[in-house]
Amino acid sequence: MLQIGKTLVSDDLLEAHFTCDLNACKGACCVEGEAGAPLQEDELAVLDQIYPKIKDYLRPEGIKALEELGTYVKGDDGEWETPLVNKKECAYVVYDPEGIAKCGIEKAYLDKKISFQKPISCHLYPVRIKEYTELTAVNYHKWHLCNAACDLGQALKMPLYKFVRNALIRKFGKDWYQELEEASGS
Repeated sequence: MLQIGKTLVSDDLLEAHFTCDLNACKGACCVEGEAGAPLQEDELAVLDQIYPKIKDYLRPEGIKALEELGTYVKGDDGEWETPLVNKKECAYVVYDPEGIAKCGIEKAYLDKKISFQKPISCHLYPVRIKEYTELTAVNYHKWHLCNAACDLGQALKMPLYKFVRNALIRKFGKDWYQELEEASGS
C-alpha cells in the first residue's frame, strides 16, 4: 500500500497492466453484475439536471427504467447507484452497431451537449474508491470479464494507473497523480 495524502493506494495500481478491449468484452462491465454503477452524493443532482439533455441518447428501455425508478437509486448496500434495466444493464447503456455497450451520458458529453463526462466510478473502472472516515481506499477491482483487458494491457505494457490517468486526475487532482507517478518509479 502507498499513502498519498488521505488516500491509501493498492500496489496493484502500479503493478497491474490494463487496457480495455471492448472488442473482446463488449462493455460487459456496464451490463453484468448485481448492482448499478456506484454514485457519489454530488453526482445525484447532476444526473437529475442532465437527464432531459441526454434522454435522446438513451434506449427506450433505459428511459422507461429512469422514469420509473429515477435517475439514481439506493442499492441493497444503502449506497447510491445507477438504475438497472431488468436488473441487468445500467439504464444509461446504449449499444453501438457492433453490439458494444457504451454510456449514453458519455455520448452526450462527447457531442458537447453536457459538461459531465459520466459518473466517476465508471470513468475510473476497474479502479474502485471506498471512502472511510479518515482515508480513501483506491483499489483495483479484478473481474474475470476483464481478462482480455489484462492481456491487452500486458501486451501494450500499459500500467493500470496510466490507463485510468485522466479519471484519477479528475478525482484526486494533478498533484496527487504526479505523486503516484513518482512512486511508480516511471
